[in-house]
Parts: sequence; C-alpha cells; structure tokens
Amino acid sequence: MTVRKQLHLAAHFPGVNSTTVWADPRSKSQIDFASFEHLARTAERGLFDFFFLAEGLRLREHRGRIHDLDVVGRPESITVLNALAAVTERLGLAATVNATFNEPYELARRFATLDHLSGGRAAWNVVTSSDAFTGENFRRGGFLDRADRYTRAAEFLATARELWDSWTPEGLPRPFAHRGEHFDIAGEFGLPRSPQGHPVVIQAGDSPDGREFAASAADVIFTRHGSLEAGREFYADVKGRLARYGRAPEDLKIMPGVTVVLGDTAAEAQERAADIRRLQVSPQNAILALEQIWGVDLSSYDPDGPLPDIDPDPESALVQGRVKIADPFAIAEKWRALSREKGLSIRQTVIEASGRQSFIGTPESVAAELDEFVTHDAADGFILVPHLTPGGLDEFVDRVVPLLQERGAFRTEYTGTTLRSHLGLPDPVWKG
Repeated sequence: MTVRKQLHLAAHFPGVNSTTVWADPRSKSQIDFASFEHLARTAERGLFDFFFLAEGLRLREHRGRIHDLDVVGRPESITVLNALAAVTERLGLAATVNATFNEPYELARRFATLDHLSGGRAAWNVVTSSDAFTGENFRRGGFLDRADRYTRAAEFLATARELWDSWTPEGLPRPFAHRGEHFDIAGEFGLPRSPQGHPVVIQAGDSPDGREFAASAADVIFTRHGSLEAGREFYADVKGRLARYGRAPEDLKIMPGVTVVLGDTAAEAQERAADIRRLQVSPQNAILALEQIWGVDLSSYDPDGPLPDIDPDPESALVQGRVKIADPFAIAEKWRALSREKGLSIRQTVIEASGRQSFIGTPESVAAELDEFVTHDAADGFILVPHLTPGGLDEFVDRVVPLLQERGAFRTEYTGTTLRSHLGLPDPVWKG
C-alpha cells in the first residue's frame, strides 16, 4: 500500500522586507513578547513543525538614513525562543544566526541550551554575510569575500557538530580539538549531548553554493518558487545532490516560504490579495523598491508616472544592509518591458513584479494546491509568511489546516516530542 505523502508546515514571524501591512489596525508590535507568543501558540494549535525567526544584525539604511519602512527593532532570536520554550510544548523553535560574525563554541552552546530547555525542539537557520556594512557592527569588523562565505559556514557547522558530539550519549565529557582554515580551538564543551543530539539545521538559499551546502549539511532548506514547475525543478536538483554525501532523499526537507490569502470565493480572495499588495507597496515604498535596483536617488520621480529611462548604478551604496542585486541592468530592463507591455506606472510595476502572494483562493482551493505541490514533489512543506503581526496565521489555522487533515495530508496530532520527530528526520549518528 502506498503511504500518502504528508506535508510539513512552519510559521515565519513577519516583518522582514516590507511584507507587513502596518496600516492595518490589527498590526501590533514587532518586539512585544505577546506578539511572539500569540503567533507561536497559533502555530502550535495548528500542529506546525516549527516557528521561525529571521535576523537583523544592523538597521538597514536608505539614502544614508535608517530605513523606517522596515522593521527597526529585531530582538536577538535565541533569547526570544528560550522564552517561547516556556509557553509551548511541541512546537519547534528555529533561530536565524549568522555564521560569518559568530564563533562556533559560543553559538553551539547557545543552541544546545535551547535544545535542552525546550526538550529537543531547537533549530538553527545558518546564514552568511559578505556585507562590510553589517561587519562594522562587530569587533572583528570587515567582511568575508563571497567565495569564503560558504567555506567558513561549512567549517563553522562542522565544528559545532564536533562540539555537540564531544559528550558521549551516556553523558561523559571528552576534550575536543579542531584545527582548520577558519577555526583553531580546543577545550571541553560545557553541556551534555542535548535531546536531539544536534539541533535541526536549516539553510536558506537558491544559489548553486547554497544548494550544495544544503545537500551536504542541512536538514531543511528554506527557498522560494513561484510555480509548480519551478518547484519541481529545484526539488529534483537538490534531492539529486544528496547521494554523493551518503544521504537519502528524506534526509533533507525542502520548504519554500509562501504567503496565503483566503476568501469565501476566488474573486474575494483575489480582491483581498490586491488590497494587501497596494498596502505593502505604498507610493514611498514603490520609489524605495526602484532605488534598490537603480541605485540612484529617484525621490523626484512620481510613483504614478513612468519608470526612469536612466541606467542603474551597479556600484551604488545608496542602500545598505540588503543583499546586492546581482544584475540590476537585467532586472531594470525586465521591469521596463513589463511596464511597456501593460502600461504600468512605477507603483503598479513594483506591485506586479514583486508580488509575494503564493496561494490565493478559498480555503478548499488553497488546501488542494498546497497538497498538489507536495504530492508532485515540488516541496516537502511550506514556511508561511503572514502579512500581519501577530494574528496573520489565525485564519489559515482555523480554515485550511482542518481541510488538509480531512485530505489525509497533514497530522491530526503530534506523535513525537522533538522537532526531528515532527520532520521525520533521522537522529544524528554520534561521531565522538
């Protein structure tokens, strides 16, 4: 008998990259613990695998000023998750922490602590940075060349795993020593082996280096795809890389970040989605989005007017703290073509070109489409990114999760206590 493929769900705390609709009266604080608690409790009520926090190591700047349309207060993730461990019971707790500006011993200890306090629910989303602007916040300063980012991250993660393995499963400590290109450390790790052995490791990225790093070392890859076809292509590519690392396809879960907009009818859902996009892309946000590509001050342009006919400046430092656009000329030309084809203004073009709603429809149609992505191997599950804090997940949990359960596509109860058990991941083999 064929076993029906089950989908996995996670919740991303909203607020990054101007996705939050601040004008909505239901939009609350991004730093009040009550906001984190509400979203986490909702995710656990919906039997989600984990709750996911992004990271901001420096406030972004635009034209030399703090970018006040973005989140300007981001608490340290692991601290928040330690607090959430006390008000949740089964929900996984995932923190984004940078491997460029931290050190293995200190970070391995913090994640092991979270795993102990939560009873085996910790996860680490490993990210890197080649951004000198962010590096200025750190005593080590500077930044890494792009080519060195993943080599340091790979050695960082391997070193952390050596530390987690330095205690035997029976609870006996052993000295550790690591000698490598980026780290030269020795001593004794301060914590026994945690409930999961190793916290779950998440990797975010679609680049070839990111895919290879995920295939070699990650348990979950956080990605983004706009169509079933693109998802299937990515899924096949990444899963196809696992064998050369001695890993099985089920050892890595592919979970794209998605948004969901619901309505009682398809037309109502489309109308709600359009309203959300208009609120996300205000006239000011439209100009700022354009400046991120063009790299020049476009404040004199009318958001309801045509796109600029000047070329982008690829060396611009107008925007600081965001990932640089790889090919601004290609994107600018693509946006101009879209604007010409449909007769769109600047604001309309930004709305059209940067639309983030992945699944729009009735609860029934959204449940069916989510299930289709998983059963057709375009994803193993989804990380939901709401547009409201903290109640942006409520409607999905109340209206879509029961339909997924009726289809036999999603759990009706937690059957394990650790995040690894929720995700169906094997326990790490002790390599002491």
